[in-house]
Amino acid sequence: MTAQTSLAIHPIAPALGAVVGGVDLARPLTPVLVAALQEALVTHHVLFFEGQQVTPATQRDVAAAFGSLHIHPIYPHVEDVPEIIVLDTSADNLPDNDNWHTDVTFIENPPLGALLAAKQLPPNGGDTSWSSTIAAYEALSPALRDFLDGLSAVHDIQKSFPFERWGAGGNEDRWQEARRKNPPVIHPVVRVHPVTRRKGLFVNEGFTTRILGLSAPESDAVLRFLFAHVAKPEFTIRWRWREGDVAFWDNRLTQHYALADYLPHRRIMHRATILGDRPVGPQKSETGAAG
Repeated sequence: MTAQTSLAIHPIAPALGAVVGGVDLARPLTPVLVAALQEALVTHHVLFFEGQQVTPATQRDVAAAFGSLHIHPIYPHVEDVPEIIVLDTSADNLPDNDNWHTDVTFIENPPLGALLAAKQLPPNGGDTSWSSTIAAYEALSPALRDFLDGLSAVHDIQKSFPFERWGAGGNEDRWQEARRKNPPVIHPVVRVHPVTRRKGLFVNEGFTTRILGLSAPESDAVLRFLFAHVAKPEFTIRWRWREGDVAFWDNRLTQHYALADYLPHRRIMHRATILGDRPVGPQKSETGAAG
């Protein structure tokens, strides 16, 4: 195959986001293109590819060029392609990702990134917003940044996947097995990006339940503030999907929110999730210790 070399990057906003042209994701990615996209990803946090024709197998292969893929313990997946989860939402299967979250932070080595493809869209609505937690962190006062730098927090799969929805109706064994294999984990409240070394907030409404070392009321108050802070418009972008669009985001220091404004219409998205490394906080990274 001829190498793809005509990469064109068009930034969307100062905080994050860029549209990438000159790439056909249906063709094999060359090592040069993979390296260029990796660089663009850490610079812009979220990359958008328009007018793509990707099958589930193609999407899996593109994502696998950037690392090992995660098999989600609860979400359904494409038949014969378990690396691709199916996010199929409608009035009969209500959305559960209409909150600000970072994917799969309930494991010790959360994802590096994710590749999301639009498969079926409502007549209008169903946009997704992303936020840069680096921009959010850097906008805090120095005193608050210093306070947060030394803290750790608990992330729990049950917060986004409660038994009442995901364990009922004959799915109890599957839910119990996912819960057993994914006990609560502890991550730093502030993460150092492993490539850029920039700091960003690493707590999210989807999975973070409490901050260690604080009383319950103190933890709740700090988390409420940080969740609201990350959602400020100046740290975010909003993407209006069209069929054929593919988004590739750096999951390490971003959050995203899938707007649930399209019901009772149906929205189907396919996601491949790329595994990453264990989050490291400022103090540990400065001494060279593992997270």
